[in-house]
Amino acid sequence: MTEGTPSPTFRIRAARVVDWEAIAALMSQPGIRSGTLRLPYSTPEQTRKWLEGLSEDNTVIIAERDDRIVGMAGLHRNKGRRYHSAMLGISVDDNHRGEGIGKALLTALIDAADNWLGISRIELTVFTDNEAAIALYRKAGFEHEGTHRAYALRNGVLADVIAMARIRA
Repeated sequence: MTEGTPSPTFRIRAARVVDWEAIAALMSQPGIRSGTLRLPYSTPEQTRKWLEGLSEDNTVIIAERDDRIVGMAGLHRNKGRRYHSAMLGISVDDNHRGEGIGKALLTALIDAADNWLGISRIELTVFTDNEAAIALYRKAGFEHEGTHRAYALRNGVLADVIAMARIRA
């Protein structure tokens, strides 16, 4: 799906600085915060500064439905000898999971990596209990590379994550 191409229920487009308040609200949802490394009580202004500071080595897109942001994803390219690789992150509105938004965001970023950015390795970490995300990543060609034990504090408990990567030869 290319930028601006409508789907039956949402469209994918580049994130813009003017989206800062909506992105901050999305990223503060309990399910997103629990599934990412996002801390509670981040301010919308911190999100605005983050968006303003993005370089061309970052590709950040959103899914939008009825002028409301319902998902966000990004590819964050590594530097130096790891320039061929990027970290991937995806977040979908707590109330809109299972509607194909994550798949559309992932498909768009893989297309950008493969056909426009020359990124041959896409990496991510995902909490071991996030079965839906793990299944989505596997369908897109990501492979389990290992488990990081006690990786991050989540809801007062140290939780494990799976390291996954998709390598395009």
